[in-house]
Amino acid sequence: LNELFHVHGIPHLALLDEYGNVVAEDGVGIIRDYGAEGYPFTLERVQELKDQEEEAKRNQSLRSLLVSRSRDFVISSDGNKIPISELEGKTVGLYFFATSYRSCMLFTQQLKEVYEKLKTKGENFEVVFIPLDDDEESFKEELESVPWLSLPLKDKTCAKLIQYFELSKIPTLVIIGPDGKTLHLNVAEAIEEHGIDAYPFTPEKFVELDEIAKAKEATQTLESVLVSGDQDFVIKNDGEKIPVSKLTGKTILLYFSAHWCPPCRAFLPKLTDAYHKIKAQDNDALEVVFISSDRDQNSFEEFFAGMPWLALPFGDSRKEFLSRKFKVAGIPMLVAIGPSGQTVTKEARDLIGLYGADAYPFTEERNKEIKAHNDEIAKGWPEKVTQETHEHELVLSRRKNYYCDDCNEEGHN
Repeated sequence: LNELFHVHGIPHLALLDEYGNVVAEDGVGIIRDYGAEGYPFTLERVQELKDQEEEAKRNQSLRSLLVSRSRDFVISSDGNKIPISELEGKTVGLYFFATSYRSCMLFTQQLKEVYEKLKTKGENFEVVFIPLDDDEESFKEELESVPWLSLPLKDKTCAKLIQYFELSKIPTLVIIGPDGKTLHLNVAEAIEEHGIDAYPFTPEKFVELDEIAKAKEATQTLESVLVSGDQDFVIKNDGEKIPVSKLTGKTILLYFSAHWCPPCRAFLPKLTDAYHKIKAQDNDALEVVFISSDRDQNSFEEFFAGMPWLALPFGDSRKEFLSRKFKVAGIPMLVAIGPSGQTVTKEARDLIGLYGADAYPFTEERNKEIKAHNDEIAKGWPEKVTQETHEHELVLSRRKNYYCDDCNEEGHN
């Protein structure tokens, strides 16, 4: 049966008609996307549903998104029913969230600041929670703590909107313009980085923000990355504070990691070995700064105790800024900052996995040198050995794709 239905992973759902003919081998995807509406699960039915979705998007309005057969309102924090008609003509953010996700809780605080500033300025902006929670009490507490509106918990429209906007991560803030059309599929990162300056979330505004980001990158220094107010230091294992200014002129590796993460623990000896070899050649060439995603102080201290380098203190607010800046979606992650303070690469983990200490200083030029050197050596090798070596490098360079889904920033491993 595995061979007959081309099973390469589970769950796998093959759908047969009453005569035993294969209707679809991707039953999992069909059920996930369409549920009972996908019946009888034929290609024709799936295409019909896709056509309906396209038609709905062409005729999209705030009512078509939020109104159901049994409900034409959203609820406020005090439990009142607010007609959806009162939201029409406004810029509306549909906020997909779950109280169990720490990243959602942090983003909610930032969004509250932006929301209140926009309201103070008299902007026509509203937010509607699209709750993904199961726990009634947690949802109720969260709704009471925010100044905006929400769909009812477990409302069927929540599941419809997840599919409609092809939700892939949370927090997600979808922006619907005053005309009821989608302006942006997720402005959460823009708000985290730019705050109120991201409003009104139009394509023109995002072009402007991109130009600002490029200008910041061009003038980036180590201090602009690691210093925030009076937080201008990193620490040793014994707690001694080292000023960030002492690190300028070196190559700095920002090591995003955590004790609870098995791939992090597996990578640590490789990084430690490369660190010692590079320092042996030039003690002032390199430094590593551990940025912890550990869950408590004891775990942080236990993990950091086995490292020969520096760290941000546990719970340091700079960690959230750095995670956003370098778009840390999974750990371990290793970002290389050059002596000038410019970002050299966000893929230093892969380079150390492939080349160890030889990857230093992690520049594209060094990467090309190593590859050229290896290709020269491989010229005299049998074809089979060369092919296996290249395949080995490919596996190493792609391995994070297997780790990130199991060990991400939220710790859902």
